Amino acid sequence: MRNNKKTDRQQPIKLTKKDVAKANWRWNFFALSSQNYERMQGGGFAHSMSGAIEKLYPEDTKNRAAALKRSLTFFNTEPQLGSIIPAITLALEEAKANTQDFDEDIITSTKNALMGPFAGIGDSILVGTLNPILLSIGIGLSSKDGSPIGPLLFLISWMTIVVTMKYYLFKRGYTMGLDAVKVLTNERLKNMITTGLTMVGLIVIGGVACTTIKAPIIWKFTSGKMIINIQKIFDGIMPNLLPLGVALVSYYLVDKRNWGTTKLMVALLLFAAIMVALGVM
Repeated sequence: MRNNKKTDRQQPIKLTKKDVAKANWRWNFFALSSQNYERMQGGGFAHSMSGAIEKLYPEDTKNRAAALKRSLTFFNTEPQLGSIIPAITLALEEAKANTQDFDEDIITSTKNALMGPFAGIGDSILVGTLNPILLSIGIGLSSKDGSPIGPLLFLISWMTIVVTMKYYLFKRGYTMGLDAVKVLTNERLKNMITTGLTMVGLIVIGGVACTTIKAPIIWKFTSGKMIINIQKIFDGIMPNLLPLGVALVSYYLVDKRNWGTTKLMVALLLFAAIMVALGVM
């Protein structure tokens, strides 16, 4: 056994592209498979690392068990952009297996240090910006006639973007190691991406708002033979002026007055019911 360990140190065990790809696909499919309050994504993280760890420690069961325990600790991040973290950890585990004096605390501290920042970046760019943009496009395509094209477009586009991005980040994260963090946490790059996606998101959401929000005025001012169509007057000022007003008031109540979505929906339903009962809208 001792001779085998010594030989392994002299001839480092290198992970192949297939090993890295297998770890990536395991993370893709199982990152959230066993999420719980004790370890969050720790189970999925350990599963993605398990195949590589078995190869790195083919006969050293003690170090193999220690590596699996390191992988099974508490871990929680945004699973798409955060896929670079298990990739970096994979590179560190490979270095640990082939370097006797490698400090294993570096692996744990790296995981703990990265999961928070990447959760914030991933949630703001992907969950908070890209996902609503794709959902808005899908809703716009299906809101009028209930066409299945909308949800299918959302699912296909989201899966294509996410799977491609996770595969690329995992591959680059393993290749670059800790240097990948410097690239992805660059504030200038982050601000450029966020600004661009925000601009596109505002355009899309504005288009969806004007096509899906309906606030028609049916009441007409009548005096003798004179009939004034109030809706035409508003349309002459600006088409879809009232839907824009509804959207802006809703945004104001949520953003400035801290209204919840349930409270806003109830208020809109009450307002609509009153306007319909009065024959105004």
